Amino acid sequence: MESKTNVTINDVARIAGVSKRTVSRVINGSPMVGKATRERVEEIIKEVKFQPDKQARGLASNRSYLLGLIYDNPDALYIDQVQRGALDICSSLGFELVVHPCQWQSEDFIDDCLNFIGRSRVDGVIIIPPVSESDLLAQTFKSIKLPYIRIASTDLEDSDNIVITDDRAAMTDIADHLVDLGHSNIAMITGPMTFCSSQERFEGFRNALQKRNIELPQSHILEGENSYESGIECATALLKQDPRPTAIFANNDEMAAGAVRASTDLGLKIPNDLSIAGFDDNIIASRIIPSLTTIRRPVEKIASLATKKLIQSISPDQSVEKEKIVVKPYLITRESTKQCPT
Repeated sequence: MESKTNVTINDVARIAGVSKRTVSRVINGSPMVGKATRERVEEIIKEVKFQPDKQARGLASNRSYLLGLIYDNPDALYIDQVQRGALDICSSLGFELVVHPCQWQSEDFIDDCLNFIGRSRVDGVIIIPPVSESDLLAQTFKSIKLPYIRIASTDLEDSDNIVITDDRAAMTDIADHLVDLGHSNIAMITGPMTFCSSQERFEGFRNALQKRNIELPQSHILEGENSYESGIECATALLKQDPRPTAIFANNDEMAAGAVRASTDLGLKIPNDLSIAGFDDNIIASRIIPSLTTIRRPVEKIASLATKKLIQSISPDQSVEKEKIVVKPYLITRESTKQCPT
C-alpha cells in the first residue's frame, strides 16, 4: 500500500512504534485502537504525507472503498450539505463517495438503483429522503446483503440501518414561537404529502398549535413542492385570502424564501405585516433579507453520523453502533418573525 511519496504503511508503523495492523485499523476508522495511539498514528500519517493506495486496499480486502449516495430531492442546498457531511467522514477513513440521482416514484426505480450498485461496485449506500422512505428499496438491499443506512424523519426500521431526524418534535418549537408572538391566524405551506417528512412536519405543527388552542384551518394549508417557485405560488394564494394570515410556516427554507418574494411583490413588509418561518437553516436562510427564522436541521452532522455508521457496518473489525441515533432539529430565531401586528 505505497503512497505517491513512496512512504509505506510499514514506515508509518515503524515511526509510530506500532504494528502494521494497528496502522491499518486507524486508516479504516476501527474503534479497536486507543485514542492516544490513534492520534499518534494520524499525526504521523499527516507528517509523512502517507496516502494509502485505494486500489491496493480494495484488492487486498475485496472492497472498493466506495460509498454510494442515492437521492431524489429538488433542494440543491440540502444535497450539498449531505455531501459535505458524508465526504468529511469518507476522506478521514479512506473512502470515496459516488452520488446517484434517481426518480424514486418511477416504475424502474428499483432496477435503476440496482444497476447503479452493479456499475459502481459500492461497498454500501446512504439513502436520504424521500428515497429513504421506500421500504421496498431497503428490502431489496437486504436481499442482496448490501449494507445501507437510511436517513429519515421518523422511525422506519431497526436501529442498525437508520439515522432519525425528529422533525415532529421540532415543530413544537416553531409553533410555540409564533403563538408567543401573538399570532393566531397562521398558515402552512406543506411539502409533498407523499413524503413522510412532510407528514411529520405537518402533523407536528398542527398538533402543537392545537395544544395552544390555535386551529389550522384547511383554507390555510396549501401543499407545495419544496421548491422556491412553489413557495411563491402558495404564499401568493394564501395572502390573497381575506383575512390573510399574519404568519406562514413553510416546510423548507426554499419555499419560505419564495413566500418572502411573494409577500414583497404584494407590497407587504416582512416582518411588520407578516411573519415567515422555514425549516432546514440552509445557507439561503441567513442570506436573504430579512434573514429567516427557521428550524435548524444539522444536515452535515446527520450525514456524518450516517456515513460513520455505514462504514462501521462494512468493516469486519469494527463494532457497529447498535443504539438508535436520533437528532432533534432546533429553532433559530432571526428577522423574519415579529410580534403580531394588531
